[in-house]
Amino acid sequence: MAKKSIAKNYIYNMVYQVLILILPLITTPYLSRVLGAEGIGIYSYTYAIVTYFILFGSLGVALYGQREIAYAQDNPEKRTKVFIEIVIFRLITILLATVFYFFLFVKGKEYQLYYQILILELVAAIFDISWFFQGLEEFKKTVTRNVLVRICSVSLVFLLVKTREDLAKFTLIYSLADLIGNASLWFYLPKYLKGVKVKNINIKQHLPHIVLLFIPQIANQIYKILDTTMIGWLIEDKSETGYYEQGQKVIRLLLTVVNSLGIVMIPRMANAFANNDKKQIKSYMNMSFKFTFFLSFPIMLGIASISNAFVPIFFGPGYDKVNYIIYICCPMILLMGIENVIGTQYLLPTKRQKEYTKSVTAGVIVNFILNYILISLYQSIGAAVATVISQIVVDVLQYNNIKNEIKINELLKSASKYFISALVMFGFCILTKFFLNTNIVQNGIYNLSFNMQISKEHLFNTISIISQMAVGVIVYIATLIILKDDYVFKFLEKIKNKILRKKEEA
Repeated sequence: MAKKSIAKNYIYNMVYQVLILILPLITTPYLSRVLGAEGIGIYSYTYAIVTYFILFGSLGVALYGQREIAYAQDNPEKRTKVFIEIVIFRLITILLATVFYFFLFVKGKEYQLYYQILILELVAAIFDISWFFQGLEEFKKTVTRNVLVRICSVSLVFLLVKTREDLAKFTLIYSLADLIGNASLWFYLPKYLKGVKVKNINIKQHLPHIVLLFIPQIANQIYKILDTTMIGWLIEDKSETGYYEQGQKVIRLLLTVVNSLGIVMIPRMANAFANNDKKQIKSYMNMSFKFTFFLSFPIMLGIASISNAFVPIFFGPGYDKVNYIIYICCPMILLMGIENVIGTQYLLPTKRQKEYTKSVTAGVIVNFILNYILISLYQSIGAAVATVISQIVVDVLQYNNIKNEIKINELLKSASKYFISALVMFGFCILTKFFLNTNIVQNGIYNLSFNMQISKEHLFNTISIISQMAVGVIVYIATLIILKDDYVFKFLEKIKNKILRKKEEA
């Protein structure tokens, strides 16, 4: 099978991941006002609960399946056999998880109605075969399948969710969107599958390998949703869960842009590992680190700069606390980007699950202890602090596992240009805010807002965000050009070549 372009697959996967987040995010300003922080908090808490059962039911099959399909990319019979075995295995395990979920949460619990609706998420997990196409590096398929479904779900939210009593409708719409989106991918399968005799199907052989991958996967996923669960558990006011969830939505969206390369690189790393190509593996690692630094530094400092203007526009009144959560959590963009390169892109595809598991398990333990202490004292703010500290622990432990392959001075050298450029960018963004706060500009904005019949604060925040983003992009790229960064020059060279080709064709 011909290798797909890493750049194209990155774009496809980034579009897919951003789509999953951005379409619900479009509804966030509306839902923040309609459902309120408490309604958002109830949904976040109940969804976090069902996520645990999906995780235990899935047993890390998605990552294992992606890796095994990547190993068998060029063998249609083998990949068909692997696909059927994994689908049957996952069907059994998720059905078992659904039974436990039903008796533990659906019968006679608080928020029973929402738990009942969220059973659809477990059914959706059964139909999720995106791992198969990711293993084949067919990322375009996983993008196109969800576009119509997600757009329809967003439209239904605006049409049907009108009051705080419509939280159940909102939950049902998103759960059905996940189910239909996952089921739609099955229509692509016939092209990629060959006939396999029933007697050759062997489900048991996958169990030990899946369990080995399940442990790090479950540790990692629990680590990601532990904060939301513990806020809901320790704090009676579900608004705190809502504040934390809204802040994390922003961080997760920005992380998607940085981490989308990880899913693309897993099959590449697995294939290189299967061929014992150590030189290629290191080349992929260096490329991933550089790309992560290139994006994460400006995004991290950029969101810190515009957060105070962004939150009141996007979430509306009463969400001031979200601003502080974003401030505290913005380093996660860099920290989780580094973890994505070391853990997801390297340790797991090269079968070093033990090292990955130890690091993430340590993060879970640290996060649990700090959450228990800090949430009781500082509520959602405490959870944000705990998250950042525990992520630092994970990154340090993971780097310790690869310090012989990638030297710290190599990483610092690779990161230095992007860090310096991002700092210069941040400085200009602050100067832009200072300029916008001068009396002359303020008076101009006041007169403009009066003529446009909108609030001065809303117009000022909008102008501030747009101005800082425009200045930030220009200054960051200009600084990298001055520092002679390879990425920027390669990008400019591609643009130059395209212009020359078009001139020649004309």
